[in-house]
Amino acid sequence: MKPVVQTPVDPASAAQVLRRFRVVFNAVRSHFQQVEKLVGLGGAQVWALSVVRDHPGIGMGGIAKNLDIHQSTASNLIKTLLRKELIILSRSSGDRRNVHLDILPAGLAVLGRVSGPFEGVLPLALGKLPQQTLQRLDHDLGQLIGLLKADEEAGGIPLAEL
Repeated sequence: MKPVVQTPVDPASAAQVLRRFRVVFNAVRSHFQQVEKLVGLGGAQVWALSVVRDHPGIGMGGIAKNLDIHQSTASNLIKTLLRKELIILSRSSGDRRNVHLDILPAGLAVLGRVSGPFEGVLPLALGKLPQQTLQRLDHDLGQLIGLLKADEEAGGIPLAEL
């Protein structure tokens, strides 16, 4: 088998890609800062609140799945919303471990002050890309993550929390 010969990286190309990452991160950060300034909640909390509104009676697992985060992270987001009295939690009569979440009028008022997108600008933009582009991005970012020796578990942390 022939060894793979890597061509030297053009420093200008690497710098251009770095600038593009900065543009993406700044767009995400700017959106979440605007949301937090407007309603006093982090972007992930607003997204979770919108999921509770859209899925009355949803449980903690449903929140985690909808936000694509770990259940303990979802639990922490929900605790804040409960403490601020934006949602209400009720326990299932059959199994007290099962909880049901519903939005309160104060939570609806918060969502009414946010123009969206509740999930953030990056998931919305990614959802508009062609499937082939998403697959290529996934592959290429996977290579980058490997070179960084990054912890893939960090993928379960909402961007608004970074």
